[in-house]
Amino acid sequence: MTEQETVQAPEPQSQYVVPLEEYLKAGIHIGTKFRTTYMEPFIYKIRPDGLSVLNVQKIDERLRIAAKFLAQYEPGGILVTGRRENSWKAVQLFSKATGIKVFVGRYPPGILTNCNLDEFMEIKLLFVTDPLPEKNAVRDAVSVGVPVMALCDTNNESNYVDYVLPCNNKGKKSLGLIFYILAREYLKLRGTITSDEQFPYKISDFVEE
Repeated sequence: MTEQETVQAPEPQSQYVVPLEEYLKAGIHIGTKFRTTYMEPFIYKIRPDGLSVLNVQKIDERLRIAAKFLAQYEPGGILVTGRRENSWKAVQLFSKATGIKVFVGRYPPGILTNCNLDEFMEIKLLFVTDPLPEKNAVRDAVSVGVPVMALCDTNNESNYVDYVLPCNNKGKKSLGLIFYILAREYLKLRGTITSDEQFPYKISDFVEE
């Protein structure tokens, strides 16, 4: 069985936001051996080695929706967090491309809730790369009534997450592709650029070496 056969074929009229080969090459659809009840609807199959395979069509659909959701907000109203080092390059370049605020590494509890802290900020949307290691940021956002968008792998719970984007949220290539797509689509939807060709970065620019 080829790699292409591990995902459902798109409808004849459908078109992915990037070529299907890019999704497969990045492993955006490869989940973990652990599966939560919430993530089951996004799983296409279980491989013989026990790894879950996410449905690429659903990933693509929800990436498009996520970009539209992000585009409702000015850059200053969004905060993206990335606890794991694998996400840092992608998240930081996403910030450079869009002007959206990011916080990499350990999130200090209270920066969304305690106005006495030097790092205090007011936001309208929190976007986390993984709600498990970034649970403190999620809790802060919930406590101040800020919606939460999250990249979720097959082992993630959806507690307090308003919008789930299913994907491999641990791999460097997967994270790089996700933030490449979201940065490009955000700028297009906001009218900053009018075509893919005007986006000044390549997918490889977002991937940690």
